[in-house]
Amino acid sequence: MPRDGTATRERLLDSAERLVLAKGFSATSVDQILGESGSSKGAFFHHFASKQVLAHALVERWVNGDLATMESGLAAVDDAADPVEKLLSFVSHFEQWAESLVAENTSCLYIFALSERDLLDAETVLEVERGVRGWRQAVSAMLRDAYRHVGLDHAPDPDDLADHLFVTFEGSFLLCRTLRSPDPMRAQLRIYRQLLSSLLGA
Repeated sequence: MPRDGTATRERLLDSAERLVLAKGFSATSVDQILGESGSSKGAFFHHFASKQVLAHALVERWVNGDLATMESGLAAVDDAADPVEKLLSFVSHFEQWAESLVAENTSCLYIFALSERDLLDAETVLEVERGVRGWRQAVSAMLRDAYRHVGLDHAPDPDDLADHLFVTFEGSFLLCRTLRSPDPMRAQLRIYRQLLSSLLGA
C-alpha cells in the first residue's frame, strides 16, 4: 500500500510557515525548510515543484485558516438577536482571544506576501485578496444590519469600516511583534469596538 504523503506535506508547510513568519519569503531557503522539517529534497519536490509553488500552498492554507477563524467568530455570536449586539460581540470575541491569536502567530503572512509580492505569482497574491474580501463581506453585512437597526445612513461606508477592522488586526500584529506583547492587539480591538459603540449609539 502506498504511503500517504499528507503528513510530510503538512510538516513542510508548518516548517516553511514558521521560517517565513520569522524571516520573510526571500530569506527562507529550501534547504532551511528541509532542515527545519527533517525532510529530504526528494520529498520536498515531490509535493512542491518549486519554492514559488510552496509559497502559493502556504498562502492558500493561511487564508483558509484566517477565514475559518472569522467563521468561528461569527458562530460565537450567531444567537444574538440584536444586530448591534451581534456586531459588538463579534469584535469582543477576538478581543478576548487576543493573547491566543498573538501566541499562535507571531506575525501575519499577509504582510510578507504583499511586501514581497514580486517573488510570488499572481494567483498567490489573489489568495490574499480572497482573505481580505472574505472579512470585508462578512463584517460589512453585520454593519449594514446594525445601521438599519438604529436608522443610521451608510456613512461611514460599511465596506470601509469593515476594512478598518482588518487593518486593525494587521497593524496590531506589527505592534505586538515590536513590543513582544499581546496587549496592543487587545487594546486596538477594544478601541475599534468602542468606536462602533459610539457610532451606533450602543
